[in-house]
Amino acid sequence: MSSTRLSKLLEFLESDPNDPFILYALATEYNAQNDKEKAYSFYLQLTDKHPDYVGTYYHLGKLLEKDDQKEKAIEIYQKGMQVARNKRDMHAFSELQGAYNTAAGLDYEDD
Repeated sequence: MSSTRLSKLLEFLESDPNDPFILYALATEYNAQNDKEKAYSFYLQLTDKHPDYVGTYYHLGKLLEKDDQKEKAIEIYQKGMQVARNKRDMHAFSELQGAYNTAAGLDYEDD
């Protein structure tokens, strides 16, 4: 099923190679298939060509964390929080801040 979804997304990409939603969907699909190289490629295209596409930052940060690149993940979360704040997207800001706090070791649990 996911290969059908991937094929369809690649068709959409041919029709509109600069659509940020298609790039995001491809990054997410490749990430789900554990194809980190292609997932990174599409996430980085988004941060380069569509830096205001706020959804990118959370998922790219999580991928970096999974890949033992915590410092880079923290930087991505920080950039994402700034983008979310600028867009006044407080829901995305909150999710990114939670991910940032966890990655940076700032999550405190009540005893």
